[in-house]
Amino acid sequence: MKKLVLLLAVLTAVPVFAANGKTVAYKSGDETVHGVLYTPRGKGPFPALVVIHEWWGLVPWVKEQASKLADQGYVTLAVDLYRGKATDSPETAHELMRGLPEDRANRDLLAAVQYLKSQKNVNPAKIGSIGWCMGGGYSLDLAIADPTLAADVINYGHLATDPARLQQIHAPILGLFGAQDKGIPPADVRKFERDIKGMGKSIDVTIYPDAGHAFQNPDNKAGYRAADAADAWNRTLEFLAANLKK
Repeated sequence: MKKLVLLLAVLTAVPVFAANGKTVAYKSGDETVHGVLYTPRGKGPFPALVVIHEWWGLVPWVKEQASKLADQGYVTLAVDLYRGKATDSPETAHELMRGLPEDRANRDLLAAVQYLKSQKNVNPAKIGSIGWCMGGGYSLDLAIADPTLAADVINYGHLATDPARLQQIHAPILGLFGAQDKGIPPADVRKFERDIKGMGKSIDVTIYPDAGHAFQNPDNKAGYRAADAADAWNRTLEFLAANLKK
């Protein structure tokens, strides 16, 4: 009996993700882009998210985030900006990121929004984006490029400073950063926050004092901060629900 109780406890502790994602393809200009689409259980229409990977590429951790967000009631499209390439080597990741044409990446993400709008189970007025590291910066770029975006999550991504570009943002922004991030100093984050607020736009920023870059990813052995990652996840869910589910 004790073994049965223990087994049941283990089974109930295991997270149940949405149905396995399916690989999909969509057009971006004259090119074809692939991604993994996750769909919540039920009929919809659902809000949706473009999920943007780190410099590693579309690795399992990013797919897991897309699946977990689908469990929360969002159709999620995890886009493969690297056209099938991925790595766990920092050197290779650096080369992949440097070799990614920004105009192509932005075009792919705009096309991803259009793909989601074309899905019958998606509410086209409730589409947002979320990204980490390199993908966090591209999430911001997407908010600048697409005025129809309804929510934008930036996880320690690069920041825009040009007022003319910032004026183009219509989506409310959630920004999650680490104070120990050498590439994105807290002073830059606070200035970005002030600039956005000064334009009358909506932004919510949290800077975690003891966290550095990529603190949400457990594969970042030295920099992962479990408590901060859990708080960031909860803030993300609250932000997305407030802006995409109402």
